[in-house]
Amino acid sequence: MKWSEITIHTTNEAIEPISNILHEAGASGVVIEDPFELSKEREDQFGEIYQLNPDDYPEEGVLVKAYLPINSFLGETVEAIKENITNLVSFNIDIGLNKVSIMEVHEEEWATAWKKYYHPVKISEKFTIVPTWENYQPVHTDELIIELDPGMAFGTGTHPTTVLCIQALERIVKKGDTVIDVGTGSGVLSIAAAMLGAKSVRALDLDEVAVKSARVNIKLNKVHEVTTVSQNNLLNGITEQADVIVANILAEVILRFTDDVSRLLNKDGYFIASGIILQKKEEVKAAIIASGLEIIETVQMEDWVSITAKKVN
Repeated sequence: MKWSEITIHTTNEAIEPISNILHEAGASGVVIEDPFELSKEREDQFGEIYQLNPDDYPEEGVLVKAYLPINSFLGETVEAIKENITNLVSFNIDIGLNKVSIMEVHEEEWATAWKKYYHPVKISEKFTIVPTWENYQPVHTDELIIELDPGMAFGTGTHPTTVLCIQALERIVKKGDTVIDVGTGSGVLSIAAAMLGAKSVRALDLDEVAVKSARVNIKLNKVHEVTTVSQNNLLNGITEQADVIVANILAEVILRFTDDVSRLLNKDGYFIASGIILQKKEEVKAAIIASGLEIIETVQMEDWVSITAKKVN
């Protein structure tokens, strides 16, 4: 089979929404080429740098790549992708150069290009993300391994927004907690919460492809007995209370359901919000406070922010 590699030259802020657009168009995963990776300092324990080639990275902005099968609908699909990306401007999202290019690759090249980007990555004190094809042996006895297949998942669990969420979950989730994961995507946050001892995890996503992907990953990681996945628009119609609600979604979307978060959190419950570009931090904090929650922690990684809030009344 022949594949078409579509590349969008855009901004860091637009990575998440463009990735979602590509997934909805039928891409089974995305590759992010960010020049920041070339100069990023990493602690030895994280060990995720692999002879990065500067020629693969733009001088400014970022490249978002995805692979689509070449068929009679490819032209229409690409045009729809372009239109949806351009429409992101109406959400005050900076799409930068927004240059879209297409090239043909053979299936063998696609498989090689896909896998060379993904290796085991230790993202927190306890968690290591491991692609399913890698043979990885835990370094520490208390290390928690999350297996993901980027070919069927929305991302690999190593984007800063996801890392920030998992690190916050590690600090907050207690054995026996109930957790709701809003916009679950690959299900990685639900998997992490279950591995940390949550007795019940509910994973929600509006996209049916994400729901299927999350179910596969949750079963792969053997946490399906405590984790349920369902299609749902944010927290609309949800009535069950939770000790922790986590959402790795765009800032513009978080602003829409902070009142629902406050409604569903138990007293002394926590809300972990990520997917927030630095410029939108104060706007999201204001909305969370207005919904009656108290901000207890704000953490930044690169240009991204996670906010942890607590329901104290």
